[in-house]
This record gives sequence, structure tokens and C-alpha cells, in this order.
Amino acid sequence: MAGIHEECGLFGIYSPSVRELAPVVYAGLYALQHRGQDSCGIAVSGEGGITLRKDLGLTGEVFTPETLSKLGRGRIAAGHVRYGASNKNDRENAQPILTKHPACTLAACHNGSLVNGDELRRVLENDNAIFHTASDAEIISYIITRHCAKGKTKEEAVLRATDSLEGAFSLILLFSDRLIAVRDKRGFRPLCYGITQSGEYIVASESCALDQVGAKFIRDIKPGEVVIFGETGVKSLFSEKRAMSSPCVFEYIYFARPDSVIDGYGVQQARIKAGELLAAEHPCDADVVIGVPDSGIDAAVGFSKAAKIPYGIGFIKNKYTGRAFIEPETKLREQIIKIKLNPVAETVRGKRVVMIDDSIIRGTTSARIINLLRESGAREIHVRITSPPFIYPCFYGTDIDSRENLIANNHSIDELCQIIGADSLGFLSVKSLPLLFGSQKTICSACFDGDYPTKTPVLK
Repeated sequence: MAGIHEECGLFGIYSPSVRELAPVVYAGLYALQHRGQDSCGIAVSGEGGITLRKDLGLTGEVFTPETLSKLGRGRIAAGHVRYGASNKNDRENAQPILTKHPACTLAACHNGSLVNGDELRRVLENDNAIFHTASDAEIISYIITRHCAKGKTKEEAVLRATDSLEGAFSLILLFSDRLIAVRDKRGFRPLCYGITQSGEYIVASESCALDQVGAKFIRDIKPGEVVIFGETGVKSLFSEKRAMSSPCVFEYIYFARPDSVIDGYGVQQARIKAGELLAAEHPCDADVVIGVPDSGIDAAVGFSKAAKIPYGIGFIKNKYTGRAFIEPETKLREQIIKIKLNPVAETVRGKRVVMIDDSIIRGTTSARIINLLRESGAREIHVRITSPPFIYPCFYGTDIDSRENLIANNHSIDELCQIIGADSLGFLSVKSLPLLFGSQKTICSACFDGDYPTKTPVLK
């Protein structure tokens, strides 16, 4: 497994005409900012080759009208926003990763994590490869360029490379003359594409980014599919190593924006359904239902409707803070929790409150939020979680790479309830997860049940 486990956002564009594309990518990355707030980057393929700018910070901090203009004109561009879920949060690990080789030059954007990344890195290093980053994107780029050096076309090189990769990888690959989008054979991470009125093809991690730039959604890229956008239009290829699709259920529970649709299922509707299922599995007497922003809001609406308990706005969120559970430093997480949420006292004072949240990872966030509600006068606090307890690490791109820091792995639900200071605690059951989609959809829920769809590294 690679040293960095990250949840990221990808955006790419192929244009029939030469123009300034960086502002379009910038707008798309803004729509995907929830997927990565540590670093970002944009690459543009123009007459002078591939021009790249990337740095630490939010999209609006890294890019100004001047820096966007300096990226120049072209027909192809790609961008990336990143969460660095380790202390290796430096500029070199920001993406796109630019790889220059006589056989082919490309800029790679990656979302996910390779379970055989360390193995592939060792093989390449033993063959004299020199790595400059800890990113899986660089590993993938090296494998592609080596196939190109052996005389394979770019499409063949990408297909052969994907056959050697195991784990989660949604990719946007920018070459001098084409844009290639790839989704791993299990479809762990989302990827879709659309088209603008002017005929520009847009590829993005989520459909909300297509909406942002005025593109009409065409379809999701299928698991195991390689889609090429070039002079001759759109071409689709598939890896020979096909497997059953198993997208990450946590995309619907937490990561994705509620206005996105992934693989035909609306994220908002999945969260509302989670709330309804929670109300059936863990009913309680209460006066008001509130949701922890942002992913708990829709679930709270669903719980309220099913339980026939009034819904109320329980928190005002400072939207300029990061997502606390992904922050790598404990002290930083605690500081963010203190400033990101402010309870609405009028909603909770003197009342029995049902608080809906998406997960409990380490427990510190939940304990702090519950304490805020107590300080605001809540009489009882009944916590309901729209996911099952996290008891296994994730190897597919989420910052949960060890059982050691998973509080539910070390404590019973009753003990958890006492630790976070709730009056009662209920989690959505594993068996209910497929019902979020209205059918028995095949999903990856390995972080809840340990049923990994691929081989895994040695568990810590």
C-alpha cells in the first residue's frame, strides 16, 4: 500500500478548439473542493507542451486570474484537489503528477489507493526508476510510460498498466493530444463525463462538477472502462480483467456532495433513506431531530419523516473549515471541531434531541459535538449514525488505514455511548446498506464487515 491514502477530486476537459481552459477547470475543482482541501493543481496541454501549476491550499488560494492565465491556451486540461491523509502533505505530492519521457509525456490525476502500490514501487525501483513523490499517480505514470517505450500506443499502454494495478483508482490522464479517463474494475471511486453546448467533453469525479460548468451529464464511466477523448471523438475500451462492481458505500454516506448522482443513484436520496432505516432500526422518544452538517442533514430529514418527530436546524456550520476526521493531527482536529459548528440553542434547549451523524471514527468529534449540545441546554441526546461501526481499515483511498485508531474496534456500543456522552446510541446495520439504493446493490462495505473485494496488505 502506498504511503499516502487520499480522498481526492478529479476534473478534466477536452475541447474541439484552442482556448483558455484553466478557468473552466478552476470552476470544476471548486465544485469538488469538498473532496480535497490540502492541495490542488491544474495542467494544460498547449503548443508548448504541458504547463502545470500546483501547490498547497484551497483552489481559491492557489489560483488567481493571473496564475490561471499563465497556464495558457490549449485543447486539453486536467485538475486535481487532494486530501493528504498523512504528514507527507508537501507540494511534490500535490497533483497532477507530470511525467516526462521520450516515449510519452503525461499529467496524471488519481483518486483512490493501490493495494499493491508498495509492491509495484519496489519492482520499478529495482528497474532503476527514481520516484519523487509518495503518490500512486507517479507509480501509474511510470508503468504507462514504460509500455509506451516498448512501442505500445497510449491506449494500449494505459490498458496494460491497469491490468497490473490492484485496488482503487479513478484516473484522468492528460496527454499532448488526448484525454483518457479510467475507472478501476470494481468502480470503488466515482467518475463520470458529460458535454457542454460548445462540444467540450468534461470528466469529473462527481456530476455536481458537470453542473458547475454547464455540462450535460452523459453517463458514469463503467468499472474497468478506459474512455479516450480525442480528435476522432469518444472511444471506449475495457480491461481484460473484469470483476464485479463494488463501489464504496461511504461515497454516498459521507464523501460525495448531496446534489451528485453516482452510478444512477442520487446521493441525497441515499442519505434520506439511511435516516428512514435508522428510525426503524433504532426508534426513540424525542422532541426534535437534528443533523450534523453536512452529510447528516438529509438523513435527519429522513429520520424525522419516518419517526414523525419534528425536524429542526441544530447547528450552524462555519463553511471555511476542513473535514475533521480526515485531518492528520489530533490537536488540529480538535481545533476545527471547536470552530466549525455552533449549536442553535433555541432548537435544542430543554428538549430530547435525536442527533444524526454519518460516522464515528475516533470518537473525539462526536464527544465534542454532544458536549456543545449539553452546554446549549439539551435535556437528552440520542445519537443515530448512518453507517455501521467502523471496525476495519480501508485500503481503497480513505484515511482509515489502521484498526488501532478505530474506537468501535476497541469498545462495545454501550461503552461507546458512555465515552461520547450520549443517552443512547444506534448505528445503521450492515444488512441495511444495500437498501440505501432501493435494491440489493453490490457495494464495498469492507470497513464495516471486513469483506474486502481485493487482496489486502497486512493488517496493522
